[in-house]
Amino acid sequence: METYDVILIGSGHNALVAAAYLTRSGRSVLILEQNDRPGGLVRTDELTLPGFKHDVYSAAHPLFLTGPAYADLGGALAERGLRYLNTDLPTGVSMEDGQTAVFPCALEAFVAEAERLAPGDGATLIRLLDSLNPYMNDVFALLSLDLTSSEAKEIIARLVHDGDRPGYSSFAASLFDTARTVVDSFQSPVLRAMLAPWVMHLGHTPDEIGSGIWVKLAILAVMGAGMPIPEGGSEMLARALAQLVVDQGGVIRTNTQVSRIIVEQGRASKVRTSNHEEFQARQAIVASTNPDQLYLSLLAESDVDASLRTQAKQYRYGRGCVQIHLALSEPPRWPDERFNRVGQPHLTDGLNGCTLAIAQSMAGLLPAKPTFTVDYPTNLDPSRAPEGKAIMRIQVLEVPCHPDGDAAGLIEVGNGTWTPDLTERFTERVIDLVSRHIPNIPSAIIGHTVITPDTLARFSPNQGPGDPYGGAHDLAQSYLFNPLPGQPGHATSVPNLFMLGAATWPGHGINGGSGYIVAHQILRTL
Repeated sequence: METYDVILIGSGHNALVAAAYLTRSGRSVLILEQNDRPGGLVRTDELTLPGFKHDVYSAAHPLFLTGPAYADLGGALAERGLRYLNTDLPTGVSMEDGQTAVFPCALEAFVAEAERLAPGDGATLIRLLDSLNPYMNDVFALLSLDLTSSEAKEIIARLVHDGDRPGYSSFAASLFDTARTVVDSFQSPVLRAMLAPWVMHLGHTPDEIGSGIWVKLAILAVMGAGMPIPEGGSEMLARALAQLVVDQGGVIRTNTQVSRIIVEQGRASKVRTSNHEEFQARQAIVASTNPDQLYLSLLAESDVDASLRTQAKQYRYGRGCVQIHLALSEPPRWPDERFNRVGQPHLTDGLNGCTLAIAQSMAGLLPAKPTFTVDYPTNLDPSRAPEGKAIMRIQVLEVPCHPDGDAAGLIEVGNGTWTPDLTERFTERVIDLVSRHIPNIPSAIIGHTVITPDTLARFSPNQGPGDPYGGAHDLAQSYLFNPLPGQPGHATSVPNLFMLGAATWPGHGINGGSGYIVAHQILRTL
């Protein structure tokens, strides 16, 4: 039987980050991945036509570039081919009535854009950012700490209490704000429509309790990092991480599905694959899974506290995502030429329209007029399409994983499965909306492929029924309540078994945070 110090189940970018630290420290590491190559949702393929390289699931990496893992590993990753391309206009908004706005990285330029939209909004923007300044260092420090650690507990206490005075801080109150409340301080509906929907990309909705703080954090993250994309596609991050792991002595096996974690004498000792192979772990096992998979499947034959199994059964997934990948005969012709430099703008008819679409989705209906972002990577990286051609991704968040109906009453949804007909009808609706913002759409489209919730569900069990974020991120499943109230951290009920990935702090997205946290927990304690 092959034996390693640490065995990792799954090879998403967080698992690869953890393996990079562990192998660098001299630990022997085995990564077992069920798919054909490492990287999880960090994947680039020629989806539409030969020569058109699309990021199948995730795309830009602003949170990763501002995190500690990139600060530590960035040089080694660059040596293995990772090069980031960026823009000074990371996002923006295009309204159906023709109004547009851009979000510059530079504060002075951002303030000027806010003032252009509505006199006084520049000063409001500064006040909004200033309100977070006293807490910013502590907040960002938490992103690289397990929230159950003594250091994190000290920071949390400092954040929520107002010094030695009775009561709670303004930061504590802001944790219960909605995104709408935060942006309502702006006069411009265009600015509100540009900022509030970004919480959707963080697993929240604009009217959800607790979403308000994420407006501020998203603004700071985007201003600090822009909208960086790896040259050659998002998967270049996974390739560089995997190569680093292998160069440092790690072993990665693909097309290998783990079916069980074997616990002996109270410790995780082995993993068993679906082909009945077994691998032994001397020190630790790390599961890049959600708690339902861990406690109900991988540990199904082990003695686990009944309350954790009950909580695992109650783990909830959020709504789905549709991504429409386009091959274009020419670049998009934006009426506002600044959008040729914008990384990922929203196309919408306003904040109210956005939240109406979300409400329809929450009711199980295909939204009649969804709000979405587009990104056009070939504006920064022409190598991802043949000369003169372009690619575009339309990302429609907040759609039902299994629709019960259509809010417009025009699409027959059948039993809620994303059949080719249902997918094509919804794609036509979205493309029609895009055409109201970009005049040469759909005429420039020469190929398209659609990723539906069903696609996500088939690709990875971490996405449940098709949730791109690997679980609902409302307050009841956030912070110290995730992954489970009975397991508020990365250490599990088995002493040398750890969890990482989207279901654990600091959550989903390409940030590397949980990989960094778990690696350092293992290196400190085992």
